[in-house]
Amino acid sequence: MAVVTSSVEPGGQIAPDVNAILNELAAECGVATWYTGQDGQRVDVKSSTVLFALRELGLDLPEDPAALTEEIAQAAIEDLLHTRYSRMIAPTITAIADRPRTLHVHCIDGESLQVQVHTEDGDTIELEQLNEWVDPITVGAEDTATTFGTATFQLPALPAGWHQLEACADSTEATSTLLVSPQSLELPDAPRTGVMAQLYSLRDKDAWGIGDYGTLEVLSDSLQKLGGADFVLVNPMHAAEAAPPVEDSPYLPTTRRYTNPIYIRVENTPEYAAHPELHTEIEQLAAPLKKRNHTADLLDRDPVVASKIKALHLLYSAGIGDERAEQLRAFREREGEGLVGFTEWCERAANDPALTSDFYAWMQMLCQEQELHAQNTLTEHMSIGLMADLAVGVHPGGADSQTLADVLAPGASVGAPPDGYNQQGQDWSQPPWHPWKLAEEGYRPWRDMLRTILRTAGGIRIDHVLGLFRLWWIPRMESPTLGTYVTYDHEALVGALVLEAHRAGAVVVGEDLGTFEPWVQDYLASRGVMGTSIVWFEGDANGAKPPEAYRRTCLTSVTTHDLPPTASYLRGGHIDLREELGVLTRSADDEFAEDANWQVDVLGTIARHGGFHGMDCEGYFLNDLRQELDDPRHGRERRPDVSYILRAMHRYIAQTPSLLRCAALVDLVGDLRAQNQPGTTQDLYPNWRVPLCDGEGNPVLVEDLADMPLARDVLAATRGEG
Repeated sequence: MAVVTSSVEPGGQIAPDVNAILNELAAECGVATWYTGQDGQRVDVKSSTVLFALRELGLDLPEDPAALTEEIAQAAIEDLLHTRYSRMIAPTITAIADRPRTLHVHCIDGESLQVQVHTEDGDTIELEQLNEWVDPITVGAEDTATTFGTATFQLPALPAGWHQLEACADSTEATSTLLVSPQSLELPDAPRTGVMAQLYSLRDKDAWGIGDYGTLEVLSDSLQKLGGADFVLVNPMHAAEAAPPVEDSPYLPTTRRYTNPIYIRVENTPEYAAHPELHTEIEQLAAPLKKRNHTADLLDRDPVVASKIKALHLLYSAGIGDERAEQLRAFREREGEGLVGFTEWCERAANDPALTSDFYAWMQMLCQEQELHAQNTLTEHMSIGLMADLAVGVHPGGADSQTLADVLAPGASVGAPPDGYNQQGQDWSQPPWHPWKLAEEGYRPWRDMLRTILRTAGGIRIDHVLGLFRLWWIPRMESPTLGTYVTYDHEALVGALVLEAHRAGAVVVGEDLGTFEPWVQDYLASRGVMGTSIVWFEGDANGAKPPEAYRRTCLTSVTTHDLPPTASYLRGGHIDLREELGVLTRSADDEFAEDANWQVDVLGTIARHGGFHGMDCEGYFLNDLRQELDDPRHGRERRPDVSYILRAMHRYIAQTPSLLRCAALVDLVGDLRAQNQPGTTQDLYPNWRVPLCDGEGNPVLVEDLADMPLARDVLAATRGEG
């Protein structure tokens, strides 16, 4: 390795030659020193941010760039290389099922090596060493230098599974997780139609003010009456805090493996049936909450959580019986240490001696039982059924942040650089996986989480699937603009996802919106992981994409939960809201002008491809639409009724080759209020607290959907009918 001789320049800046070593070190560690922004321009990362990321990974480097010297940087590289070579093999090795590959193993130069595979079925396979020469490498200063040799072995074609590699040399040995996954998931054999919904925002007449598993089953019945669907995509249902007050955002859970008991329908539990003497008391707890089902007021989770915990504890304390106790014992044994860690955290966090670890474990068993029952109800008429949603990360003070602390990077916060969602960048406050420590654990925390979720779902949506490739690390409590990308072993993370989804028979959708490298979508498609296309975001140099240009391995929809409902978006509600909240970085007039041009382009493209065919308003969208550009803010007010546009836009996605087409439930009822404004907190906007309402602001119960003509028309359009 070349020796650099200059030093730190005055004024706290890194000298160019030392900066070259820092760049080399960052490249070795997967830390970006620059990236391409959403506008296609290069953005250089501050040296202090690069140092932060390297320190968070565990390197012994100064916090202040001015203190970084050639000697310190050089020593860090030497230490990194010594650690990697002395370990013999990477902690996790990936392979594709039924395909051989070569494997490099390191040892002290001149020693002999043997390598074995122990399969998950109990077989042992000796690997053959190949006659391939790799030059030795000497690491360290002259007086402590070590020379490592590298041997190449043939890894045979193996079945998919979680296997183990074992390497033995004369003076050392090592083991590694061998993750062998199918090349690709099986895709649907024909296009499937779904509905996306924020489950908590839905209510049926018997809900306790918040949608739950019982509501999901009522929704299944309503969708069947509306002509049917193949899946229901819901928000993440991960657990929040153990007791009130609880976090409103389903994307900031306390754990991603276990479920929020707010979704339990108390009356549907075996314990409720077994204790009729408690029904009156429980109904008294539920009655004031059920009244809220008929209001458009913002949702309040705290009283719902408090009442359900109280009701469930009444049932639990009354006795669950020997049979149920045995089922709980088997459940705890199956879930293992993960459940123990979570429920013990809940017991501590609840700070109530009555709420024990056993009680929280029992509630988790109820969650899985009711979710499985809901899935079975859905699949009576649906080919996929429930599609779960996996959040990017967890609350920094939550259960996973403590129980999985050994595989997280707590000094970092996950977010996103400035983009179309938020021009100031986003900080989601979640600690990221530590890529090296996760590999040392053989990706078991990731695997176990996937297994638990997929046990009761027919599909899974991975929020910000780009995080399986790289994550935007922000120094905690700093601006999102001061972050950088840190690379992950995507072959391991995606491989585990594909293996577990394959074993569960589930479809996988990755939300691949935002700033990303183009090859990422190709890689995901090659593994059978479908992407995400939103009509408002699908454009290129020629303007809005025609339907045939959309991806096949994709879930395509008109909108997403991070945008206002389409009826509002068409009015410019996404601009009005950001202007009101003060999160625009340019004038509202400029925003409206750009948006008017884009909406005219999108709606005109839809019209030219027959989206408005047979409607009285077809002539307007074919001939008169561009007149709106004369008044970008108010020109759209002359449009025909929004119901025509909602039908046309969903007709349009039905024309695409996408294997999954999805309508938002808010669009089926003409809702207007945004569920979430990215980059804001509750002091600015009531994110994740908006109940389902129609275009007039009236609350909608899911059992009433079947009687709504707009819901019938939009869902039929999404199926490609009419």
